[in-house]
Amino acid sequence: MLRFLNSLFGRVMIALVIGVVVGAVFPHFGESLRPLGDGFLKLIKMVIGPIVFCVVVSGMASAGDLKKVGRVGLKAVIYFEIMTTLALVIGAVLAYVTKPGAGANIDLHSLNAASLTQYTEHAKSLKDTSGFLLNIIPNTAIDAFAKGDILQVLVFSVLFGAALSMLGEKGRRVSGLIEELSHVFFRIMSFVIKLAPLGVLGAIAFTTGKYGVDSLKQLGMLVVVFYASCFLFVFVVLGVVMRLAGFSIFKLVRYLREELSIVLGTASSDAVLPQIMRKLEWMGVKDSTVGLVIPTGYSFNLDGFSIYLTLAVIFIAQATNTPLSMHDLIVVVLVSLVTSKGAHGIPGSAIVILAATLSAIPAIPVLGLVLILPVDWFVGIARAVTNLIGNCVATVIVAVWEKDIDRVRAHRVLNQDADFLFVPATGKTDTANASSHETAHAL
Repeated sequence: MLRFLNSLFGRVMIALVIGVVVGAVFPHFGESLRPLGDGFLKLIKMVIGPIVFCVVVSGMASAGDLKKVGRVGLKAVIYFEIMTTLALVIGAVLAYVTKPGAGANIDLHSLNAASLTQYTEHAKSLKDTSGFLLNIIPNTAIDAFAKGDILQVLVFSVLFGAALSMLGEKGRRVSGLIEELSHVFFRIMSFVIKLAPLGVLGAIAFTTGKYGVDSLKQLGMLVVVFYASCFLFVFVVLGVVMRLAGFSIFKLVRYLREELSIVLGTASSDAVLPQIMRKLEWMGVKDSTVGLVIPTGYSFNLDGFSIYLTLAVIFIAQATNTPLSMHDLIVVVLVSLVTSKGAHGIPGSAIVILAATLSAIPAIPVLGLVLILPVDWFVGIARAVTNLIGNCVATVIVAVWEKDIDRVRAHRVLNQDADFLFVPATGKTDTANASSHETAHAL
């Protein structure tokens, strides 16, 4: 029990319970705690860009072979597209089987379109594929870091890493400096992550205070089906993929429980991106593979979001009694394959991408998005958790393909071998540098 209370996971779970109680008993006070959650996320986002840059550049410089880097990237993209397609199909199939919107009989004239204005404005920029591709390129290198756009930072990092790798001996001093900087940024992250319980408490207290305890229990058929879909995708689809690679999805989830508990409270996977990268490296995955797959996956491998995309579109069609042909359904999936890639980094991303998707499918009314606005935060929890697990599995799979994972070490870490427990206070992946005293103290 004492170990649970002293662990980050234990403190976060306690903060979740306290946040629900505070929000339920003192709703106005609970709403006032929102700055705790927002502040925690801002602290995390403050160092995400530099950490991604350092990890990607260091990984590419150490890899040496740019052909290998390109091969890893290509395999990652192929895997992303396969899993995204599966997620979209699962969402569509479950929507048709369970019919969450059937019987709602919503009259479109009764819906208030004013609440959609801010989302449809953002959606306009996503209709043009060339516009989306151009947006991947930052206006300046500094602008990418200033906006915190992970994909833009990744593009610059890959170019910088490639140039540094080609310089050979001349670039060694620069790569050494970047490697040392990465340790500084990871140390900053170790400070920030200790504030996770406060961030989770503030986020969950605000949500409970604003929407009420009932909203946490009775969110409607759409939310129930979505959560069931995510559970099915993680433990069946990703479970099979992990099993084929020789690992257990259950052990991986247990290993990532602290990070998942933070995502559960904040509904944001950004909050744990640096920590996840460190844990995968500790598990035995080569840093160059982690540095390429994880940041790219945050924009191109959104499994939870993909499930929700087709599920929500079909839900709106059912709720508004809009008939969908097989042609319409195929268009939904194909359009979603493109629009889902622009989800990360956009305010209210789920609604924005849904608006962009629906605008390309005239048969389904965009105004129907008003129906799902009240539950967007709650489905956002499962979206973020599923996205995170999906990206961690993707990293493991690509590493297996490339033989960039120490299988013996990975199994010992996942089996919670006492000599291979993750040490949050260090940025290293060598257990020889972590004494048993440090491990006991950190945990």
